[in-house]
Amino acid sequence: MFWIMVAGMVAVVALAIALPFLRAGKGTEPAAAYDLRVYRDQLREVDRDRARGVLNDDDAGRLRTEIGRKVLDADRALSAQAQRGATRSPGTGAALAVLAVLLAGGAGLYALELGAPRMPDAPLNARLAGAEETYQSRPAQAEAEAAAPAVERPEPDAQYLQLVESLRDAVGRNPDPQGLALLARHEGQLGNFTAAREAQTRLIEARGAAATADDHARLASLMIEAAGGIITPEAEAEILRALQIDPREPLARFMQGLLFAQNGRPDRTFPVWADLLATGPQDAPFIEVIRGTIQDLAWLAGQPNYVPPMAQPAPGPDAESMAAMEAMSPEERQMMIGDMVTRLESRLAQQGGTPEEWARLISALVVIGNEAHAREIWTEAQTRFAPNPEGLAVVTEAAHTAGLTDAAAPALPGPTAEDMQAAAQLSAAEQGEMVAGMVRRLHDRLTTEGGTGEEWARLVSALVVQGDDAAARDMLARGRAELAGDAGGLEMLNGAARQAGIE
Repeated sequence: MFWIMVAGMVAVVALAIALPFLRAGKGTEPAAAYDLRVYRDQLREVDRDRARGVLNDDDAGRLRTEIGRKVLDADRALSAQAQRGATRSPGTGAALAVLAVLLAGGAGLYALELGAPRMPDAPLNARLAGAEETYQSRPAQAEAEAAAPAVERPEPDAQYLQLVESLRDAVGRNPDPQGLALLARHEGQLGNFTAAREAQTRLIEARGAAATADDHARLASLMIEAAGGIITPEAEAEILRALQIDPREPLARFMQGLLFAQNGRPDRTFPVWADLLATGPQDAPFIEVIRGTIQDLAWLAGQPNYVPPMAQPAPGPDAESMAAMEAMSPEERQMMIGDMVTRLESRLAQQGGTPEEWARLISALVVIGNEAHAREIWTEAQTRFAPNPEGLAVVTEAAHTAGLTDAAAPALPGPTAEDMQAAAQLSAAEQGEMVAGMVRRLHDRLTTEGGTGEEWARLVSALVVQGDDAAARDMLARGRAELAGDAGGLEMLNGAARQAGIE
């Protein structure tokens, strides 16, 4: 049907172009023939005038002689034109030759460069069958990981690698959920996606029924990365588990749409991604991916009139909030700013964010007077963006501008290098006593001098590891009272309590 339609259109266009050239000269009366007919009519008119007496014999004879001379000239011109055979325009042949070259050139260009003349028809049923075959023939996770190409990444900082190695050792000795979550994240940042997948799998096993939709979505994402971008049946199962727990989980919905797209079903991808684009979260890293492809998907899904929603600005105070702040007292304004900073920190902790957002958080914490917590965020940002030199430069500049890099940050309490070397020479019982002594010292210092949210969280976690849940709950209550004015530290302490299972 395609070729019939194309051949018909080409024939109509070619005929429309060639017909004027083919008609050139045909049916057009030569000027000499027209003149000859006029002169003969004039001779007949002279005879009629002579018969009516309008002309005398002398005048009639003179007119006949003059008109007869003109008749002879016209007749000679007509004879000469007939001998030349000029019945067609001299340029007709050249024009038709150019038309033929253009038609042949267009057909050759399509066949050799632009088109696919041998492509068979693709009816809907055949396309759906092909999509189903692609879906069913996906490789298993192990097979996809083995065939996945190596990912080139910049060489990470040696100190960062040492910290990750220490984390691996610690998790190997004590695979608690918090350590497994950190290990999965940092292995992923290093590009060790198989190791990250394994750590995330162990994390879900450790949490059991308490595993969240986000836990399963993160596992699916790591499986896809490890498989070179292919959504394997095992990764699909994790996506479905995440959606069973929370049908609105954003990352799982994005990967579900990606699964449809990979297997030739843009009609199923489009409604999922269109809804994600409309409902957000707008700061999610996959939103720009959706925005860049949604209109092509709409066309393929039979929705050519789809108009994507306008991009929303990054979260921040709106005009009404700014106007309200101007009418507040300094104390109220400080509280409002603190609340916005807390929301930003919570979002970065749960969903991650760009280097610019981490830099904004560091700067904001210093502005509201929480320099100690800003240093903690700066330390975490260095670890998070160690494999990303460009991102690390952004947060480093923010820390330098805020004055955090001019002086060395206070070291957090913990074992020194000498302590670690000494511990290596101790027996298991002596090592346990050494750890218990450090926990007691941390406990004594926090209850007498206070400390940061991270230190209170560390103490609570350590007490639970030692099996002293009652003391951990007591320190949790004291820490909350101590950190009542520090929203970020309080969130860190509450997170440690949830991870430890005492809340």
